[in-house]
Amino acid sequence: MTKISPDAQKTLEALRKAVADTLDRKQRLGHYAVIWRDGKPVTIGDDAPPASPDH
Repeated sequence: MTKISPDAQKTLEALRKAVADTLDRKQRLGHYAVIWRDGKPVTIGDDAPPASPDH
């Protein structure tokens, strides 16, 4: 595993927390989110628009 500096580790942890908090907030508000899954953007959430046939 690649080692990263303590500063880089703190930055990565802050970014991960910010993303998790944002996704949680969007879910609680009933908003959909776009995430990256298997090399493609994917919408998640109850109000997510339907996927187009070419995706």
